[in-house]
Amino acid sequence: MGRGDKKSKKGKRSHGSYGVSRNRKKIKTRLKRTASKKPSASKSETAKPKARKTAKKKEE
Repeated sequence: MGRGDKKSKKGKRSHGSYGVSRNRKKIKTRLKRTASKKPSASKSETAKPKARKTAKKKEE
């Protein structure tokens, strides 16, 4: 069960073919569904970057 196997998903992807294990219709509907969703901004993107702490220099 690997890239050379024509009946597995991995084999179908490597050969570039479709079939029961890799259905073209299901793939298209899944891509449409993900494209139609609005991209939401994650917390890490909207948050400001933290200020770096720097070591204080000793005065002599």
